[in-house]
Amino acid sequence: MRILIIENEINTAKELERILVDLDASNVVMAVLDSIEDSVKFLSGNDLPDLIFSDIQLADGVCFDIFREVNIKAPIIFCTSYDEYMLDAFKTNAVSYLLKPITKDSVKTAMEKYQSLKSVFESATATLTIEKISQQFKNNYKKSILVEQRESIIPLPVNDIAYIYLENTIVQIGTTKNHQYFIASTLDELERMLDPEVFYRANRQFIINKLSIVNVEKIFPRKLLAKLTVKTPESIVISKANASAFLRWLEGC
Repeated sequence: MRILIIENEINTAKELERILVDLDASNVVMAVLDSIEDSVKFLSGNDLPDLIFSDIQLADGVCFDIFREVNIKAPIIFCTSYDEYMLDAFKTNAVSYLLKPITKDSVKTAMEKYQSLKSVFESATATLTIEKISQQFKNNYKKSILVEQRESIIPLPVNDIAYIYLENTIVQIGTTKNHQYFIASTLDELERMLDPEVFYRANRQFIINKLSIVNVEKIFPRKLLAKLTVKTPESIVISKANASAFLRWLEGC
């Protein structure tokens, strides 16, 4: 069986490849890809695999963007780091899921489900299922985040967040009205809670809201500087390596 792995965590990808070959020596991993851009190029220019294992959160966005851009009829087994509140989105006849960290038993179970549901992966069925899962996935992003102010707990709508900033180990939320709140969650945890079509992890210190961006300046050498509608604790710099992905996100691609 020809299998494509789309996974931005290299150790997870290597372990998955090892397990697949161990389960069946006839399994061939065609490629291991870590981004939307590389996946679209590969799927547009090569024969389709028999099966795809795909992480959800990739280096340059969410994997569903791949399947909107390229017509994929191959079945897909999704990988996710999310807890059980996400799992109902994947309990369909068309796909299965792996909850990270992956194990040989979980891969074996997913493969057995795939084998039993082969007839489902015909015509537009897989595409329709992807759209359904994509919408379900989107619906599970936070609409508000609880923050503390003195003795009060406030539900802060995510649309009011202009940026989230990490300084040392302290995470600060800056709002569109120039209010600041401190929160115990980590930047990684908050990134997973927020819709990646709206919020972008600009660097190790900032998550920014697309709606709060005024403009982006080019700075040497081929880096970008994002300017927001509100004052930020320091400049928001996007590295050369992430500049192209950031501009595609900003454009909505």
